[in-house]
Amino acid sequence: MDNLTHSLVGAVLGQAGLKRTTGLAMPALIIGANLPDVDAACFFWLHGTEHLAFRRGITHGPPALVLLPLVLAGMLWAFDRWQTKRGTRPEARLPVRFGWLYAMAFIGCLSHPFFDWLNVYGIRLLEPFSSQWFYGDTLFIIDVWLWALLIASLWWSRRREKAGAEWMRPARVGIAVGLAYIGVNAWISAKAVQSLPPYKKDNHFGFEVIASPVPFAFWERDLVDGYPSLYWHSRYRAFSGRSERQEVGNPCFVPGWLIAERAETDHQVEAFMYWSRAPFATRADDGSVILYDARFYDPLSRDRFSVALPDVKCEPLP
Repeated sequence: MDNLTHSLVGAVLGQAGLKRTTGLAMPALIIGANLPDVDAACFFWLHGTEHLAFRRGITHGPPALVLLPLVLAGMLWAFDRWQTKRGTRPEARLPVRFGWLYAMAFIGCLSHPFFDWLNVYGIRLLEPFSSQWFYGDTLFIIDVWLWALLIASLWWSRRREKAGAEWMRPARVGIAVGLAYIGVNAWISAKAVQSLPPYKKDNHFGFEVIASPVPFAFWERDLVDGYPSLYWHSRYRAFSGRSERQEVGNPCFVPGWLIAERAETDHQVEAFMYWSRAPFATRADDGSVILYDARFYDPLSRDRFSVALPDVKCEPLP
């Protein structure tokens, strides 16, 4: 998910009562909720599709979720001691207890992979023990409805806190409603997959079905189904069913051995195929091949979610 969502989740957890555990609990929760995204620094040294093979991996796995909160807690604890020595420590701040500070940073970090798992991009939850990708197919990466819910509950809680009233309940209600919203979206995705004929859902021979959430309209799904060479697209609406299936792109035939051979010598192809969930080849304007992922197919703006094979000729599917 986007970092605003992660930050709001950390803040709402704090307003639900966790910020009372120790001084600096709120920054531990908010920063912790974003901390696994330190892997975004890879954009400084990786180019093309190489970042696809690096992101949402090692910094989102179990060892990192234990060590990153420890680093964060140590930095916040040291910051509190530094302010104390300078005489600038706020008087209203609660005593800083390192154990609780680590626990808050850990909870914040733990919320991050949960929300990242909810979209179609995927996450390698078990790195470095396993490189398997996991997909939730539940929320779009930027969900404005979730934003509105989290912001409203946070604003309501802070307003009651300033007025001296009970302030934890609004945040807890926001968490409960947010989890219910996620559950409804998971149900819509499941219904979208069920809208396909039975023979299209058995996943035999590498058949892939993806119910991809769309921006704004949480009740709709971009439904992608097909095989590594050929995919179809349809739009599912929770209240009116599924539209007709249409072929994605202008697919080409590229032998699997050629892609495997190219991946051994070309890091861009290797990274793309490592990350891709629904790979297919399509024809470029010059008759060569471009590899896309059906989840992020946009022929008008070829970007970091595709890789060109300029020396491979596009052949029609057999």
